[in-house]
Amino acid sequence: MKNIKLFAYLLLLLGISNAYSQQTNFEVISPDGELKVSINLEDKIYYSITAGNEILTPKNHLALVLKNETLGLNPKLSNNKKGKVNEVIKPAVPVKFSTVSNSYNYLLLNFKGNYSVEFRAFDEGIAYRFITSKKGEIEVLNEDFSVNFPTDYLVHLQQTGNFKTSSEEEYTHINSSDWTSSAKMSTLPILIDTKKQYKILISESDLLDYPGMFLKGTGNGVVSTFPKTPLEFGSDGDRSVKILKEAAYIAKTSGTRNLPWRYFVITKNDKRLIENTMTLKLAPKSELKDVSWIKPGQASWEWWNGATPYGPDVNFVSGYNLETYKYYIDFASKFGIKYIIMDEGWARSTEDPYTPNPNVDVHELIRYGKQKNVNIVLWLTWLTVDKNMQLFKTFKDWGIAGVKIDFMDRSDQVMVNYYEKVIKEAAKYQIFVDFHGAFKPSGLEYKYPNLISYEGVRGMEQMDGCKPDNSLYFPFMRNAVGPMDYTPGAMISMQPEVYRSERPNSASIGTRAYQMALFVVFESGLQMLADNPTNYYREKDCTEFITSVPTTWDETKALEAKTGQYAIVAKRKGTKWFIGGITNNAEKERSFEIKLDFLASKKYKLTSFEDGINAGYQAMDYRKKNSEVSKNDILKIKMVRNGGWTAVLEEI
Repeated sequence: MKNIKLFAYLLLLLGISNAYSQQTNFEVISPDGELKVSINLEDKIYYSITAGNEILTPKNHLALVLKNETLGLNPKLSNNKKGKVNEVIKPAVPVKFSTVSNSYNYLLLNFKGNYSVEFRAFDEGIAYRFITSKKGEIEVLNEDFSVNFPTDYLVHLQQTGNFKTSSEEEYTHINSSDWTSSAKMSTLPILIDTKKQYKILISESDLLDYPGMFLKGTGNGVVSTFPKTPLEFGSDGDRSVKILKEAAYIAKTSGTRNLPWRYFVITKNDKRLIENTMTLKLAPKSELKDVSWIKPGQASWEWWNGATPYGPDVNFVSGYNLETYKYYIDFASKFGIKYIIMDEGWARSTEDPYTPNPNVDVHELIRYGKQKNVNIVLWLTWLTVDKNMQLFKTFKDWGIAGVKIDFMDRSDQVMVNYYEKVIKEAAKYQIFVDFHGAFKPSGLEYKYPNLISYEGVRGMEQMDGCKPDNSLYFPFMRNAVGPMDYTPGAMISMQPEVYRSERPNSASIGTRAYQMALFVVFESGLQMLADNPTNYYREKDCTEFITSVPTTWDETKALEAKTGQYAIVAKRKGTKWFIGGITNNAEKERSFEIKLDFLASKKYKLTSFEDGINAGYQAMDYRKKNSEVSKNDILKIKMVRNGGWTAVLEEI
C-alpha cells in the first residue's frame, strides 16, 4: 500500500513539474506597479514592455546566436524562479548619490540547453540578460536585440558611419519611420520619445569580455549590431592600429558566464532620466577592497587653452615647459584644485612613456606639486599603454596620481578587454584612469572605481562644434548612463552668431552663467577647468565658485527638466546644496519658480550667478547676488538663450 501511495505521489510531482515547465506566459512587475514586462515563450522568446496602460514596445524578441546553435530559438523551459531584492548600494565614487536604494522584482527562466534569461523590473525601468552554462568556450556570432515600436516614435541618436568612433558625433533627432536599415547606426545610449507620455532610454551595463552594442533602425523599431572580434592588426601611426582580419564571431568567451544587461529606463517625467542610476544597479560589484586612495576632484588642464598664461606675473616664455607647468601648479594650489593634467608633449615621444621631455622635467614638477598639494595626471595614447603595461609601476614610483588614456575609438571585444586590463593593472599601483576617445560608461567604473571618468561625448574641445542645443541632451542621455569628461570652464563666452575662437584664446558658446552651471549639472569624478589660469585670476568670483563645486555628491534632485531644452538640478554634499540650470538656444528668455522644500528647516545663505541683462547678445554678462532663503521660499530663476543660472546654498 505504501509503495502504491509513493508511486501516486511521484506521478503527481511529475505532472506538476511537467505542467510547470510547459508554462509559456510570465510577467514581472516593478515594485510600484507602474512598469510590466510580459514574456511569451513561442518559437522565440518574446517580451512586451508596458507602462501604465500603454504598451510601449510590443512583442520584442531576443536570442543569442552561437556557432552551432541559437539560444532562444524554440525555447524549452526547464524551470523558473521569481523573487524580489531590496538592497543598498554605496558607490565608491558617488557621482549622483552616496547611497542608492536598489529594489526590483526578478524572473529567472532556465532553459534546456544550459542557458537562462533573467528579467528585472525596477521602478525606473526594465532589464534583461542571457546567462550561459556551457563547457569550455563559446563563439557568439550575434546577439539579437530586437525592439518594436507600435507607432512612429521620435528617436534621439548619436549616429556613426562605422564601428570606429570616439562617440563624439552630434546628436540627430529623427522619426523612427525614417530610421531605416539603410541609415547610419547609432552608439548607445539612445533616447526614444513615444510622443505621448513616456521616454525610453536604452543602454547596457556589466559589459565585460564582450563587444559594445550598437543599434540600427528598422523603420518600426531597432535591432542590434556588433563589431566583429579583430584577429590581426597592422600599423596606423602612434595612436591607432588597422584591423587587418576579423573573426566570424563577435565574441569568443567563457561558456559559463553572465552576458551584458540590456536595459530600458522608462519614465514620463524627464527629471527621472537625470536621476536614474540603472547602470550602477546592474553593474558588477567592486573588485577593490581598499578604495580610500581613490580621490576624485578637479583638474587644471592646459591643452584647451594652449598652455599660454600671460600677464604681469608671467615673466617667462609660456608653453609646454617647466615654468608654465609650475604656474599651473601654483594656480591649482591657490584654489584648492587637486590635479593638473599634462597633455601631449610632456614626454619626449608619444611612443615612449619613460623619457620625459627635457623642457618639461616631469620629476621636478611631481616634487613641486607635492609641496603644493597638487598631483600630476599624465596623458597617454592607448597604444603606448598597451605596449608598456609595466608603466603603471613606474608611474607609481614616480608619484603620478592618474592617467588620461586617449584614442581607443573602438568597442569590439578586444578593446573592451583592453579597458579592463588597463584599469585592473592601474589599480594594483593605486593610479586612477580617465578614458578619452572612449565609449560610454557600461559598468566597469563600478567594478574598478579607479576608473573615474570617460569622455565619449561631444565636449568643449570641439569649439564651435559644441553648442548648447546639443549639450542640453547630455543630462538626459550621455550623463544619464555614467560619468562624462566634457571639459568645461570657459571664461570667454559668446553667443553662436558671433562665435570666433582659436587657441590660445579659446572660447565657448553659451553665457558665462551657463558655463559655470555645467560644473553642477554635469557629472564626472574628474572635472576639468579647461581655461587659462590668467583668465581664472581675472575672473576671481567665478573661479572661487567653480572650484568650490564638488565632483561627488550625496544627493541629486532634478528640479525642472525638459529633454534638449532645459535642466535645473540641485545637488547636495554634506549640508551644502548647489543648484545649476542650463538652457538651449531658445527664442525667448526662460523663467522658473523653484520650490526649496527639499532644504532643511534652517536658513541658508544663497550665493548665485545669473545671466546679466545683456547676456542674450554679450554672453560674458552675468550678475552675482547674495541673499537668504529657507525651505518655504520660492526661487525665481531666469535664463537667456544658451544661458544658465547657478548657486550655492550654505546653512547659516
